Amino acid sequence: MLVLYTPLRGIADDNPPQSEAARRGHAQFSQSCAFCHGANGAGTTEGPNLLRSGVVRHDQNGNLIAPVVRDGRPGKGMPAVHITDSQIADVVAFLHWRLDDADRATPADAHDSSLQHLLTGNADAGKAFFNGAGRCSHCHSPSGDLAGIATKYAPADLQARFLYPADVPKTASITTPSGAQVTGQLLYQDEFSIAVKDREGWYHSWASSEVKFQIQDPLVAHLELLHEYTPASVHDVFAYLETLK
Repeated sequence: MLVLYTPLRGIADDNPPQSEAARRGHAQFSQSCAFCHGANGAGTTEGPNLLRSGVVRHDQNGNLIAPVVRDGRPGKGMPAVHITDSQIADVVAFLHWRLDDADRATPADAHDSSLQHLLTGNADAGKAFFNGAGRCSHCHSPSGDLAGIATKYAPADLQARFLYPADVPKTASITTPSGAQVTGQLLYQDEFSIAVKDREGWYHSWASSEVKFQIQDPLVAHLELLHEYTPASVHDVFAYLETLK
């Protein structure tokens, strides 16, 4: 179904202007995504509101959005969207513009209403998912790292953080030609070089071809769950986390 592109209405004059990429992305979104997610990404009865999506909020240059567009979510009824990489990049630009626009329009006192809007799940079901199918308890503890989590973050931030936590560094274990091993926070990697900061704070770098290395990404499990969550389980886990005050 082709949905014709129309400019956004009712946008305040001081809202961020659309870049050329965002304008192209708006047109592409209208053709490829709006049937389910609405003309401006705010959701319909067929698809969720993308402005409340942790995937969209924590996406960096398409690293989270692009795989969902390319592969879809077959288990949730979302097919793969067959558009080019450049078209996906434009859609990403549009969604980031929409998110900025929505954040600027949200009143500072909206946290209570935000909680009422999000708190629709079952806390007991969320706890069961946390300790069972979600495998969350393998890494997290309600009496440890998550103690008081509901008092630390506003509702929308809490939901976004458990879907895709921010500022969690990768680590790397390096084995040098002499057999020495160095483990530390991954600072840089490309096809030619790799660099880490060790536990004592020292910087080390090597040519990638001269060492063996293994990279550990603490967010791998969170990324896997993005393809397993249902709308109900997201709300259930959020309801459970809101009990951790």
